[in-house]
Amino acid sequence: MSTDVSATLSARDEAAQGPIIVFDRVDVALGGERIYDKLSFQVRRGEFLCILGPSGCGKSTSLRVMGGLLPIAGGQVSVAGLPPSQAWPEIAFVFQSPRLVSWRNALDNILLASELRFGKAGKEETNRRRERALDLLAMVGLAADAAKYPSALSGGERQRVAIARALAVDPQIIFMDEPFSALDPNTRQRMRAEIEQIWQRTGKTVVFVTHDIDEALQLADRIVLFSGKPTTVLETMTIDTPRPRRLDNDVLAAHRGHLVGLFRAMESTFVDGQAAVS
Repeated sequence: MSTDVSATLSARDEAAQGPIIVFDRVDVALGGERIYDKLSFQVRRGEFLCILGPSGCGKSTSLRVMGGLLPIAGGQVSVAGLPPSQAWPEIAFVFQSPRLVSWRNALDNILLASELRFGKAGKEETNRRRERALDLLAMVGLAADAAKYPSALSGGERQRVAIARALAVDPQIIFMDEPFSALDPNTRQRMRAEIEQIWQRTGKTVVFVTHDIDEALQLADRIVLFSGKPTTVLETMTIDTPRPRRLDNDVLAAHRGHLVGLFRAMESTFVDGQAAVS
């Protein structure tokens, strides 16, 4: 093997082992307001990373930047080794609202993702997509509900369809924007356990935005804690407690106490700042 070929293969191997998403000193401004102040963090390939922070700090904005939906004013962002504007084939979104098409049943809502991304297909490919969609419905526990329309599904079931739809295009990365916040507490807890199992089975990289400390502690390999605006990374916390996790675990309880303290400090700073301005 020539030296040039060996060098090329080594570079590819190194890239495959490196971070899949990089924020490097990123600045974002909206409506004249500075949102990010040289924001820097990385997402490792195959990890479950939670972006945690107070309301309004720009957590969802980070997903829009990674998805190529919002330009940056400074710094650099790469997603799967590409600029965000070119990386869309490698990503999929799951939003707070399932955003299902009301006139399509569960199976056809999943198939819609492939139709929009890859276009119409011949008979053989259509059958392959259908089989994959049915497999995904089974994975999310809805094997018997393929023919049901969104109006006949519960909130948790609709969100399961949305997760299956995201997986249907086989992305490297799934962005999840507070996907369980609109659900009741029992359903929310059940969905957390289910998305953890799905992540373990698929090996996808998940970037999960939440303002819920317990949710982040239960799900994350690492937590990136955003400060208030203009936003920087206040802390990055590694959570290596074995899964499935119980939040009454002593280590998780200590992490929780630390995060609660940081949130309270941010709230205090905000209140003092408002008082000083007024």
